[in-house]
Amino acid sequence: MKVLHLLKTAVGASWALRQTRELIKLGVEVHLALPDGPMVEKYRSQGVKVHILQTALNIKKPWANIKLFRQFRQLVADVQPDIIHSHFVATTLTMRLALGRNHPIPRIFHVPGPLHLEHGLFRRVDLWTASKADYWLASCEWTRQCYLKNGIDSERLGLAYYGVDVEAHHGQNKGKLHQEFDIPDDAPVIGNIAYFYPPKKYLGQKRGLKGHEDLIDAVDLVARQRPDLHCIFVGGPWGDSQDYFDSVKAYAAQKHHGRFIFTGTRHDVQDIYAELDVAIHPSHSENVGGAVESLLSGVATITSNVGGFPDLIKPDQTGWLVPKADPKALADAIADALANPEKRQQFAAQGYELAAYLLNVKNNAGDIARYYQALLSEHALSPRTNQESHCETSA
Repeated sequence: MKVLHLLKTAVGASWALRQTRELIKLGVEVHLALPDGPMVEKYRSQGVKVHILQTALNIKKPWANIKLFRQFRQLVADVQPDIIHSHFVATTLTMRLALGRNHPIPRIFHVPGPLHLEHGLFRRVDLWTASKADYWLASCEWTRQCYLKNGIDSERLGLAYYGVDVEAHHGQNKGKLHQEFDIPDDAPVIGNIAYFYPPKKYLGQKRGLKGHEDLIDAVDLVARQRPDLHCIFVGGPWGDSQDYFDSVKAYAAQKHHGRFIFTGTRHDVQDIYAELDVAIHPSHSENVGGAVESLLSGVATITSNVGGFPDLIKPDQTGWLVPKADPKALADAIADALANPEKRQQFAAQGYELAAYLLNVKNNAGDIARYYQALLSEHALSPRTNQESHCETSA
């Protein structure tokens, strides 16, 4: 079986490297179209057949798409894949528009997150440009349900998470943060590890996508009773959003309770997770996000109730789930977690078991390979849901 994957970036996106690596182990001949960049040689080293081409639709220069579509059609003619597998909205639109509605090769849009589905215009563009050759792989249950509610037949829709190497998420508590930022050993430490994404004003957003401002507000509330509370923000601005990053730091500096520490981008994330009492992911839109990292690092986890977070965070089982953009509810969850260390330990252990099964890249690659086979044999694939996974994990 020969599959052509489409990526819009060769910077980061390590999830794609893991996925293609495991698919090759399962006997899939993987071709990959992406722009030149630092990840290219890593793909080649894993046996991926790389084709240098930026396949993302050019919105700012629509006339440039004429050449892009021609190049893409030539690539498909040269590779002659059995399936085309796209991982971004922009690459999916190129795939569909360049090949047209009657092209015979099956095309999969592996949906990386729910953001475009949460907004009517972008959701309709996805649905309107699809034809009988198009199929979808959701990467969380929310996304799968959204497509079903919007009329996509279950036989055209699968579920496959973007997995991780479970064994790579075991850090050691070396006390780095405590030493570097002079944090007392007995002080409670919570943290968020994420890039800073500015609000998208054209989507009506007033706060950043990752909910950093909500966490600052919540810490200010909790620290009125726990004045020694420390909140660590690990991560820098995404792209050219330095102004937004600075504005978030300025917002935290205005608060009178709690201590806020911004470390910028770090490369010792697993060791940092090991130092946290609680990991917080208060995103306004998300797939499974950083929750899988904190759970696999053995850290008690609080998330907002959005996107794929509920696939991993089960209230009173694997963590705390709170409404998005609700600092008071978030503060209550933080206070409860800090006040109950045994509960933190229990939830973290149970969360690890669920994440280790549900997000294991070997399992996820198997899900995708089965979907390929089902698609080519015209049989529907029953998705491996988180409920089924949890039952198997608990057995």
